[in-house]
Amino acid sequence: MDGLAAYQLAIISLGAIGFGVFLLVKGGDLTIDSAVRIAERSGLSKMFIAATIVAFGTSAPELFTSVNANLSGFPGISVGNVIGSNIANVLMVLGIAAVISPVLIDRKAVRVDTIMMILATAAMAAAVWAEILPRWGGLAMITAIIGYVFYQYKASRIEVDEDEEGDALPGNPFLLVTLGIAVLVLGSEILVQGAVAGGYALGVPEAVIGMTVIAFGTSLPELTACVAAARKGQSDMIVGGIVGSNIFNILSVMAVSAAVKPLLIDSRFGGFDLTMVLAVTALFAFFLIFMGRIGRIAGGVMAASFILFTIAQYSGVADITVAAVN
Repeated sequence: MDGLAAYQLAIISLGAIGFGVFLLVKGGDLTIDSAVRIAERSGLSKMFIAATIVAFGTSAPELFTSVNANLSGFPGISVGNVIGSNIANVLMVLGIAAVISPVLIDRKAVRVDTIMMILATAAMAAAVWAEILPRWGGLAMITAIIGYVFYQYKASRIEVDEDEEGDALPGNPFLLVTLGIAVLVLGSEILVQGAVAGGYALGVPEAVIGMTVIAFGTSLPELTACVAAARKGQSDMIVGGIVGSNIFNILSVMAVSAAVKPLLIDSRFGGFDLTMVLAVTALFAFFLIFMGRIGRIAGGVMAASFILFTIAQYSGVADITVAAVN
């Protein structure tokens, strides 16, 4: 009977995960589309939209999921979600986008953003090594993200609307943003509870669930937006969106989670997972600073690396690495 109960719980959990991901994707899309409409009406530049409005919109699933997980007593999912999402953003999202169409990089335009991403990742690494992100640390990160957004706004060149015809969404964009956020909240609740229940039924560690299932599900809005941008040849939207999303994941998602409730960090994150996110961030920063292009071959290697990373999470490689470190 126990085996049957575990099987039934696993099936129900998979359904909940699927429905939660569906709501997150739909809510993320609605939030982003509406926010972009608002930003375009204000005449802000595309880079500002990509690195702030779109980046925050696509990071909203991570925010709601991580805060909800931490408050529910599952900090491993909260931390794993941020680390896993940043890895997925570069290897999976950027990789797939580059395979569809080579991504061109304006190195001068993203210089400050790259530095901010490196500093945010360093702050996250310090918290992981300390095995806690206290409230004051979360508040300091929130202050940093506010300063970053303010800088982006001041540095953004104001553009005149060239075309006001194409309102893809009918209705008031402010109401649509509110609706999108409400769907994100509901989706995150269903996804967290489904993933935790399914993980327990299958004997999967909580931290691994956050690093893979949750991280992948909450990265789908970034993937959807970047694939659409790749098809239209909008490289600035891809690069700005991913850089901004990785910054927001740490200085907003992880920070708000800690500000609401001190974030306890499992020591397992200090081994394989932290090494991986630092290596991926360094690789991305190298492309942003020194290269002007990410081609299809590089994109294919990134996407394949993400698959290998996911396999490693379930094969015990991560646990072996943690044991070696300890």
